[in-house]
Amino acid sequence: MASLYERLGGEAAVDAAVDIFYRKVLSDDRVNGFFDDVDMEAQAAKQKSFLTMVFGGPNNYTGMDMREGHKHLVERGLDDSHVDAIVELLGATLKELGVADSDIAEVAGIANSVRDDVLNR
Repeated sequence: MASLYERLGGEAAVDAAVDIFYRKVLSDDRVNGFFDDVDMEAQAAKQKSFLTMVFGGPNNYTGMDMREGHKHLVERGLDDSHVDAIVELLGATLKELGVADSDIAEVAGIANSVRDDVLNR
């Protein structure tokens, strides 16, 4: 069976999804404050590499683990409601790109599987 990465459409699809996703994030008042001081070009590049890896594509991710990478955000108040918003925005992005509901559910499952690490609990 094809990997999630392949089913989504590979590199071009992940690139498009991340670009659309961050447009949604930056326009969403529930979460955009966490990105005020972020170099979004670098953030998008890291996210593309990370999602490629977790979706079963080539592993070129060199960033921090989820707990370390989000620790400073937890200190700024990151909680379950914010993670829920991110999962929702990612799902909406994938839906907009025509991704199958079963694949969107798999992506949501991956995101929720790291929730405790992201929230440092």
